[in-house]
Amino acid sequence: MNNFYFIGVDVSKKKLDFCVMFENKVVHEEVVANHQGAVIALIRQLESDYGIDNAHMLICAEHTGQYTYPLVCACESVECKLWLEHPSNIKYSSGVQRGKNDKIDARRIAIYAARFEDKVRYYERPEKEIERLKQLEVERSLYVVDLAKYKAQLKDQKEYMAERTYNDKARRLKKLMKGLEEAIKSITDEMESIVSSTEVLDRQYKLLQSIDGVGPVVALNMIIVTEGFTRFDNARQFNCFAGLAPFQYTSGSSQHSRARVSHRADKCIKALLHLSAVSVISKAGGELKEYYLRKVEEGKNKMTVINALRAKIVARMFAVIKRNEFYKPIFS
Repeated sequence: MNNFYFIGVDVSKKKLDFCVMFENKVVHEEVVANHQGAVIALIRQLESDYGIDNAHMLICAEHTGQYTYPLVCACESVECKLWLEHPSNIKYSSGVQRGKNDKIDARRIAIYAARFEDKVRYYERPEKEIERLKQLEVERSLYVVDLAKYKAQLKDQKEYMAERTYNDKARRLKKLMKGLEEAIKSITDEMESIVSSTEVLDRQYKLLQSIDGVGPVVALNMIIVTEGFTRFDNARQFNCFAGLAPFQYTSGSSQHSRARVSHRADKCIKALLHLSAVSVISKAGGELKEYYLRKVEEGKNKMTVINALRAKIVARMFAVIKRNEFYKPIFS
């Protein structure tokens, strides 16, 4: 791109390191607070100092979760192009690196944006309902983990301490657990309220639950992760993202291994889909249960078959959303 400024941003909790490149040369480096107003002020300053406008600059940063929120809001406010890239893509494109700091990282991100401008994917903010659901699910998951931890303490330690000590501890744990259960219920109710008040999300929520093995939690998380089924074009793309798609690992004539899934995956949604598959094979009947039994009888590895079940469930979810029809099993 001619007369184009590539701006790399290294995001941390308290500050943002900016590196501005023009014609493969660093022309400006600056550190600002991780605050929307500070980012807007810097963008305006760059426009004034270098005589550029929004159409001739691209801001690129690693997608590091909630710490990118002020940067996203600032770019949206001034209508500046923003590219949020997966950190591993930037890391593996940089070759062998020795040493790092925030200033160097910002420069590497700017170089990445300039080198791979043909692969740019401009960031589009999810709908406000999806964004709110995502924040609530993160909070709900935090409380669910804590609740499971306290339940384990209550169950496992009774035989290993004096009765009075255990009873005192159990009383405190139950009090904590009650508060967590109330918080989880409150968040779940709020999430369901958001979904039910949005026509498209409510329809998707109901369609997904018509599939065997898909309950409210899986349906909600699929809507959140796929951003209302707009983030992925098809089930295959999602399976790669979630770590369900097997890949071959061979080299020359000496290294051959069976196809296996990648560890670079969204582990949370993968775990939920695993629970969906397990719930299906635990039932008395159904299409997927018959498929599982048939493949196991043929000598297939059980985990391989379970992974295939996860992929089938995903395929059905994308199908019902695309067709806007409830799933109809061949037999029950």
